[in-house]
Amino acid sequence: MTDSTDSESEPTPDYLLHTGAENPVDPEDLVMASGRTPTPELVEKARKDLEENGPAAVERLLP
Repeated sequence: MTDSTDSESEPTPDYLLHTGAENPVDPEDLVMASGRTPTPELVEKARKDLEENGPAAVERLLP
């Protein structure tokens, strides 16, 4: 049984939650955010997605 005062049972404070869209995202980050392993093909696709959609490319994965 866990203690209800255990810090792991408390919600994460809002100031620690972020999508990363406020910082530059590289194509490898975008691939990993989708849950896939970066391969040259997926990284190239992510690079194009970032060029075309900017931060919205990340927002689609991590709203």
